Amino acid sequence: MDFISSLIVGSAQMLCESMNMAERRGHNTDLRQAITDLETAIGDLKAIRDDLNLRIQQDDLEGRSCSNRAREWLSAVQATETKAASILVRFRRREQRTRMRRRCLGCFGCADYKLCNKVCATLKSIDELRERSEDIKTDGGSIQQTCREIPIKSVVGNTTMMERVLEFLSEEEERGIIGVYGPGGVGKTTLMQSINNELITKGHQYDVLIWVQMSREFGECTIQQAVGARLGLSWDEKETGENRALKIYRALRQKRFLLLLDDVWEEIDLEKTGVPRPDRENKCKMMFTTRSMALCSNMGAEYKLRVEFLEKKSAWELFCSKVGRKDLLESSSIRRLAEIIVSKCGGLPLALITLGGAMAHRETEEEWIHASEVLTRFPAEMKGMNYVFALLKFSYDNLDSDLLRSCFLYCALFPEEHSIEIEQLVEYWIGEGFLTSSHGVNTIYKGYFLIGDLKAACLLETGDEKTQVKMHNVVRSFALWMASEQGTYKELILVEPNMGHTEAPKAENWLQALVISLIDNRIQTLPEKPICPKLTTLMLQRNSCLKKIPTGFFMHMPTLRVLDLSFTSITEIPLSIKYLVELYHLSMSGTKISVLPRELGNLRKLKHLDLQRTQFLQTIPRDAICWLSKLEVLNLYYSYAGWELQSFGEDEVEELGFDDLEYLENLTTLGITVLSLETLKTLYEFGALHKHIQHLHIEECNGLLNFNLPSLTNHGRNLRRLSIKSCHDLEYLVTPIDVVENDWLPRLEVLTLHSLHKLSRVWGNPVSQECLRNIRCINISHCHKLKNVSWVPKLPKLEVMDLFDCRELEELISEHESPSVEDPTLFPSLKTLTARDLPELNSILPSRFSFQKIETLVITNCPKVKKLPFQETNMPRVYCEEKWWNALEKDEPNKELCYLPRFVPN
Repeated sequence: MDFISSLIVGSAQMLCESMNMAERRGHNTDLRQAITDLETAIGDLKAIRDDLNLRIQQDDLEGRSCSNRAREWLSAVQATETKAASILVRFRRREQRTRMRRRCLGCFGCADYKLCNKVCATLKSIDELRERSEDIKTDGGSIQQTCREIPIKSVVGNTTMMERVLEFLSEEEERGIIGVYGPGGVGKTTLMQSINNELITKGHQYDVLIWVQMSREFGECTIQQAVGARLGLSWDEKETGENRALKIYRALRQKRFLLLLDDVWEEIDLEKTGVPRPDRENKCKMMFTTRSMALCSNMGAEYKLRVEFLEKKSAWELFCSKVGRKDLLESSSIRRLAEIIVSKCGGLPLALITLGGAMAHRETEEEWIHASEVLTRFPAEMKGMNYVFALLKFSYDNLDSDLLRSCFLYCALFPEEHSIEIEQLVEYWIGEGFLTSSHGVNTIYKGYFLIGDLKAACLLETGDEKTQVKMHNVVRSFALWMASEQGTYKELILVEPNMGHTEAPKAENWLQALVISLIDNRIQTLPEKPICPKLTTLMLQRNSCLKKIPTGFFMHMPTLRVLDLSFTSITEIPLSIKYLVELYHLSMSGTKISVLPRELGNLRKLKHLDLQRTQFLQTIPRDAICWLSKLEVLNLYYSYAGWELQSFGEDEVEELGFDDLEYLENLTTLGITVLSLETLKTLYEFGALHKHIQHLHIEECNGLLNFNLPSLTNHGRNLRRLSIKSCHDLEYLVTPIDVVENDWLPRLEVLTLHSLHKLSRVWGNPVSQECLRNIRCINISHCHKLKNVSWVPKLPKLEVMDLFDCRELEELISEHESPSVEDPTLFPSLKTLTARDLPELNSILPSRFSFQKIETLVITNCPKVKKLPFQETNMPRVYCEEKWWNALEKDEPNKELCYLPRFVPN
């Protein structure tokens, strides 16, 4: 039995071994084949993966994001590759395994079987991945370039602005919206691209950065498209803007984002786009560039930054970098011409880049001379300038009205870099008919409003003074190009100011002209009888060499509306002026005329007659003025003072008197000169005129002990300029006592007091902060009894003060009248202080004070002044005597900081 059992068991074992050996051989064959198939399949999959990665890299370079499906597929491939690698490692180990260890044959076959199953499962996964790869698109949509560095041209001169913007974008800054504005071509986009690159390379705290190149027509839609693409959002083309906004809002509300909008033209409603408004709570930021300062306010910018024109050094560097010929620019003759070209660009980067490139291959002096001449006379013809002008035309076209465009073009009549008095400019506009009074609206104020619009559009700049504006050189060239209908009709405008002309252009050049501007030349002669049937504007001012106007000069100018002859040396007006029947604005200020012709009375449409500072003018016939029923402005400040009947020559002439002025029903602005106490008393009797007096000069009124301002100037509410000279008995000015809160002389801008030997104090009443709040300039000279000017330091707009030969003046402000330490503000706006021949002046300011904005100090023959009230942060230009400067007491810490002043002769 045991034997049989043993035999059966042995036979069974042999049978089992035989069967296992057969199974083993089959599995070995299947497994090896499966491994071979796996190696082939995984190789193919890797090739597909590599191709896909190349496509993704290309999309990345082109600014497109990777789709979510592509990301998921690559992740699955990675997992499958890991599994396949593990299987191959196990198989190789099995092949290398020795027979040193005994194993159950059944168990060994079982392990191979499991491995074979894993291979089959992996092969199946690979097949599925290969099928899915055929439907995968790598492009997930356009991604804005803020996610990577943006290639930009060389950047010059914006380091300070970069620092200011980066400070705003820092985590500590709570304000959420910054508006960057400036004219076209000044470098706003370059600045923002530089900011983007800085954030990308050095890191930032935002979850997502979004750059949007704005469209002028589709503001909100453009933002939605860009933000949606950046966030990987998708929507149907027919989907409403409200639904898109909702998707964007849901995606962004939990993110900290920085939104960069370049070239914004219209106000953007963020709520319509779905972008949450940046604030201190969500710590998000929005930065946008625009050409309009007004748009910054409309967009709710909490911080406004103007991109300024380049300084001279930076402008030269940028131009040279574009020319690229250092050897060429080192030539003295070429360099001189290159500097002229750079000056014409006025620090506008786009113009510097354009002209630098245009001159890069110009090697001869003749070529550079030609370029400078073309830029001076016909800049639009210079290569590349049409592109610059096209960019500026966007701003021009974007102005709200044709009225604004006309006012803008008018500013090009003045010389390059010339600061224009705003009031004078507005008066020209009124004369041209651009501005008319309607419904009681003050036309002057309307003009100021338009100036604000043009400045907000970055088409005008603030001039040398706050009361002035000026036009950038390139913008001016563009305006002249537009005025000539984009260069098509150059004969329409004859604009050659400050060109050094000694003769006026020939008469044939005047024939088709609409406007002629020959301001600030050295013209001596004019055409005899130029025929100008279309001429509306003729500007000849500041031609000091012009002494005579030909007799028939005005005969053929039937449409002339504005004529300016101011600050020429003419001594008489030709009788042909009677033909200017359409004339609205006539200025002859600063001329040497002595008589106004009766024929002036023919100018029945005349509204503005400026004769201020015509100190030789002695005779004004009644007939020259009384017929001017539409006259609104008559300015005789520092001018005619013969308000009583006089005679000259053989005929008696009835002269202009105060009573004649009362009949000018439209008169609103009056400038008066009084040269005797009797005339002053007479003026007091004409109360109807007092409300119109804006400019008043009083001289040689002996016996005048005090000057009663309230009675003469309607409580001083309209007075803007007051000059009192050589009234030797005057002790002080009488000021209103019944005006609410001492609100007197609210519009006074300029005060001149000269040779008032008994003037011990200026005002009869104390001066409150509400008084004199618009005064800009004070001139006091030869007032020997005056001790101080303690009413001056608190004036909020005072910019210029000139004190000369006041022998007893001891201090500008007395120590006991100076403000407390808690309120140390003195002279908040003063820029220029001149102190000359003040022998008793012992200090400029009490020791605990200093000037806030002082730029220029002129101090001569003030021996008792031992110390200057300046800190190292506000050192002005100082003009003084060398001996006095060396004797000054200087604080030790600041001693080395006091740079050498400009010395004047003793």
